[in-house]
Amino acid sequence: MERQLPKGYITPKGEAALRGGHPWVYSDELTELSGNYENGDLVDIYSAKKRFLGTGFINDCSKIRVRIISRNANDKFDREFYRRRIRYALEYRKTVMGEDFACCRLIFGEADCFPGFTVDKFGDILVTQVLSLGIERIKELLYGLLVEELNALGEKTSAIYERSDVKIRELEGLEEYKGFWNGLRTDLPGVTEITENGIKFSVDYINGQKTGFFLDQKYNRLAIRKIAKGRTVLDCFTHTGAFALNAAAAGAKLVNAVDISEDAIEMTKNNAKLNNLAENMQFTTANVFDFLTELYKAGKSPYDFIILDPPAFTKSSGTVKNAIRGYKEINLKAMRLLNRGGYLATCSCSHFMTEPLFKQMLHDAAADADVSLRQIEARRQSPDHPILWNVPETDYLKFYIFQVV
Repeated sequence: MERQLPKGYITPKGEAALRGGHPWVYSDELTELSGNYENGDLVDIYSAKKRFLGTGFINDCSKIRVRIISRNANDKFDREFYRRRIRYALEYRKTVMGEDFACCRLIFGEADCFPGFTVDKFGDILVTQVLSLGIERIKELLYGLLVEELNALGEKTSAIYERSDVKIRELEGLEEYKGFWNGLRTDLPGVTEITENGIKFSVDYINGQKTGFFLDQKYNRLAIRKIAKGRTVLDCFTHTGAFALNAAAAGAKLVNAVDISEDAIEMTKNNAKLNNLAENMQFTTANVFDFLTELYKAGKSPYDFIILDPPAFTKSSGTVKNAIRGYKEINLKAMRLLNRGGYLATCSCSHFMTEPLFKQMLHDAAADADVSLRQIEARRQSPDHPILWNVPETDYLKFYIFQVV
């Protein structure tokens, strides 16, 4: 039986990418389209030799013209198709996260065959982000299915809050948006409490960064605990204090949490009080670059463990060189502040800052600081943010723990 969807034909370059497992077709790779469609509709993609390659959402407004969601010519894109996809994603998280399923990323975009769709679970609250037109058009269906499938697992959902308040939506011809889904409660205050690694956090999912809390560092925060015990710790770019509180909970002698945002520092203070950890903590509102510079000028640093968890300094390939300078500056300063035998945890959350670039930057910073780095651990994002080896964009978080010698 002949398929009824509109057909698109692509260049050999585009075909090679799809056959290699990448799910995007760029505008300059699409050579021909037949059949009527609206932006956000599904289209079948074929090679120049008319071999079926996959089905995806089309959007003429986007540089990424088609986002593939299936490579199976027998798929029917009905309610049960999307239910299966959601069920697969939930079953995977149940397996790899175990007891941590209560607070984890349920759907990670292309890694779960939901292009441009993010779902984070904070207990009984789901926080979503929609960055593609195709998902925008079916999000009501997806939200209902998420609730049904979570209920089947015995997981209650009180509300779904969408955080699509990002400029990148303009690239898909979409307006920014945030708000509660009408299918569940819409009268909640927007702050909920979660527990991660035994530590309680207050999560502001309406006004906080991204979806309100960065779940991808969950096990990296756990990894710094054995280093932090008995040490004087400086946590830079603390955000909600997650690394700082893990260090304090591990028995650090003192932890100073630093962030340029007064709101972030207030949230960190509240989280410290929530866990009865404020006694051995300091809270500093400051530009981290300036703070590290002033420490260095003072000629003596009280810290023997420094944690660097900066925001993404680059969100495009065009700004990578500037980002490398930024990453090098903070890492160089941290290395110079630490006495021999001190410890450094450092990371990058930008996939444009590739592992080879990040490692070279660390080599260069260590050379300029006249120190050597003894690697303790090299880590990635937690497995609820799975990495697809054929989709480099899913491999974004690099995290290292070193001793400076």
